[in-house]
Amino acid sequence: MGIPIETLFTELLGCRHPLQQAGMGGLDSPDLAVAVACAGGLGMLSGTGGARALASQLDALSPGLGIGVNFLVPFLDPAALEDAAARSPYVELFWGAPDADLVERIHRQGALAGWQVGSVEEARAGADAGCDLIVAQGIEAGGHVRGAIGLIVLLDQVRAAVNLPLVAAGGIGSGRAMAAALVAGADAVRVGTRFVAATECGAHPEYVDALIGSQADDTVLTTAFGMGWPDAPHRVLRSAVVAGESLGDAQSWSPEWPTLTTSGSVGARALYAGQSVGAVRSRQSAAQIVAELIAEAEAVLLDPPRTAALKDFTLRTPTEA
Repeated sequence: MGIPIETLFTELLGCRHPLQQAGMGGLDSPDLAVAVACAGGLGMLSGTGGARALASQLDALSPGLGIGVNFLVPFLDPAALEDAAARSPYVELFWGAPDADLVERIHRQGALAGWQVGSVEEARAGADAGCDLIVAQGIEAGGHVRGAIGLIVLLDQVRAAVNLPLVAAGGIGSGRAMAAALVAGADAVRVGTRFVAATECGAHPEYVDALIGSQADDTVLTTAFGMGWPDAPHRVLRSAVVAGESLGDAQSWSPEWPTLTTSGSVGARALYAGQSVGAVRSRQSAAQIVAELIAEAEAVLLDPPRTAALKDFTLRTPTEA
């Protein structure tokens, strides 16, 4: 790799690379988070399974390995939040209005606090609540989607309104997309769909195969898999909705995505996928995915011909054209 990409994010979290793994509820082990952290990014665990499940995952981590924990506010377990904040350097919250009390509880235990938002108004609220960083999620994202506009537009708005380290989330599956987000004002990127196909991830093989065979226009934003969590839009493969509808009453429409232990019709489960799904071309290790993203981003950001072209560019007014 070339010159390291150093940002406020890498300085704040102590990572080699400005890259965060998206939190993925339903994983049976912390293998993916550990692999991403060892590759230089910020690995994430999910706290949605409750205090006991999270404690088991945290117990399995090597001392000093910096891995964050993600929580969904509607399903927040206070005991799990306390444990995460005491044992993890970073705790992130999603799907709820930024709450100063929750942020203070995280800080009280010694962790940094982040909030994933979908609008500039939520980003301002996160800053006002005392967050240490903001994750801005565009509508291109897979899984549950808070954003209602495209990522680049949202980044522009949030960057102008909030003076905090900013992570870009939604539709980032290549180094070129990563470079574009960094140029647009992000201090790091958040990657989810690519890591579902990582060898360390607990996703069902049929799910991974479906991702490998899909492109951006094969995804759809829906509320179909909303059992127990209604009115929460999520992006999945369109084929999952079609398969679910064909099953009729036999389909539970659970928001849980298929893991290695899932039985029955895997194709009719919540096959979460962002518009970056076309970048998923094969099953790779997390280290390979991180290395590919960083190398490609560095090549774009440090490409001398591109830099020279920008230097030579002259903005012309209509009268000069």
